[in-house]
Amino acid sequence: MPKIIQGGMGVGVSNWRLAQAVSRLGQLGVVSGTALDQVLVRRLADGDQGGHMRRGFDAFPFPEMAKRIWNEYFQSGGKPAGAPYPTTPMHQRRDSRKLIELLMVSNFVEVFLAREGHLNKVGVNFLEKVQLPHLASIYGAMLAGVGYVLMGAGIPLHIPGVLDNFAARRPAEYKLTVTGAPADMDTLMQFDPREYVEGILPELERPKFLAIVSSNTLASTMLRRATGRVDGLIIESPIAGGHNAPPRGKGALDATGQPVYGERDRVDLGELRRLGVPFWMAGGYGSAQKLREALSEGAAGVQVGTAFAFSEESGLRHDLKKMLVAQASQGTAKVFTDPVASPTGFPFKVAQLAGTYSDAGVTAARARVCDLGYLREAYWTDDGKIAYRCAAEPETSYIAKGGKIEETAGRKCLCNALLANIGYPQTRPDGVAEPPLVTVGDDVNRVAAFIASGRDSYSAEDVVNALLRGVAESAESQAERTLSVSS
Repeated sequence: MPKIIQGGMGVGVSNWRLAQAVSRLGQLGVVSGTALDQVLVRRLADGDQGGHMRRGFDAFPFPEMAKRIWNEYFQSGGKPAGAPYPTTPMHQRRDSRKLIELLMVSNFVEVFLAREGHLNKVGVNFLEKVQLPHLASIYGAMLAGVGYVLMGAGIPLHIPGVLDNFAARRPAEYKLTVTGAPADMDTLMQFDPREYVEGILPELERPKFLAIVSSNTLASTMLRRATGRVDGLIIESPIAGGHNAPPRGKGALDATGQPVYGERDRVDLGELRRLGVPFWMAGGYGSAQKLREALSEGAAGVQVGTAFAFSEESGLRHDLKKMLVAQASQGTAKVFTDPVASPTGFPFKVAQLAGTYSDAGVTAARARVCDLGYLREAYWTDDGKIAYRCAAEPETSYIAKGGKIEETAGRKCLCNALLANIGYPQTRPDGVAEPPLVTVGDDVNRVAAFIASGRDSYSAEDVVNALLRGVAESAESQAERTLSVSS
């Protein structure tokens, strides 16, 4: 088992380059599966720089499907500067065939490229709360031979069963969470591979499933109630970047407006060990000392996000990396755990950077729009249908859909901001590009430790070597002590 799992961060930050670099070193590289269909569309609109997408398309097992997607979105030489990116319809419970094919191809291509040139395992990370794309995305990743599926930001009880069904060449289904739906209403989403394959249905290996959890209760729930085998757990603390689990309690805020976490939010490692499955610690574990500490407590290793997010291979925009690495080198990088930024209601960690969505002036200047919709809430209408709303969409639209005005306060469009983070900002009719919003963990200032003297950046290999060096030194010291005693 890997001692280091590279976190599946954001939209396109944990890209195929980063995952490949980590997996080549014998650890677990992970691609982010969130909004991969949009990432692929924008890469193709920019002309497939480097020709990497073309290699993935050529390897896709259903060539007619790949051809349809390529012809639809590829722009030779790239779109004109300042022109908007192509748009696709937002996902629904029953997507069009074209959107489902786009999900399959995009997830295949990302995993295929991450696996290229080595024989080690690669993982893909999904957010449980982004439910609408799940089935087709997972199948596309499995077509590419993904070795691990990681999922958090919710309770992914049904994912193990989905993996079992796809590996057995059976259809799979997933229950869509619909606010206000009667208990007896059918809200299942279904995917039958036989409707999409060209030729014989391929045999697929069942990837290992790792559930990302934040409490002992959720860990034991996953093992007791999951629809299939849970192969391991990633225990994520509240200082990890991205979405955090809400505090277990009254939801108090501190003097700066950040959520207060207490004893109820701490994990009992003794209870975890008794569950009998491998577990990895996450959130503030990006150092050799913390890796040694996790191993000594019985963990299989650690998941590290922030350190890899600022490595040379990550998909984060170069200028944003440069700013944050410079701040980290001076120990001045700041992170705010925003209790309302995300439309989902989960706290969301935001790097404080001028010119980004963390700047009140930038937020005030942006006109509300919801045109990607990954974080929309499905709800039951008065006339008995499933509809969708987002607390970050225009207030009048949200209220017209039964939402409350107070639920819109402070909400930000993470979908568009996260694509801007990786260099694919949508351009609006007034010519203004969507602003970025960078999410990192509380330990962001620690990344300075990976920068060698005379350099202003570092690689994924630098991170892996630094973390494992401490483990190797610890093992060597233990061996020397043992030899001394025996002598």
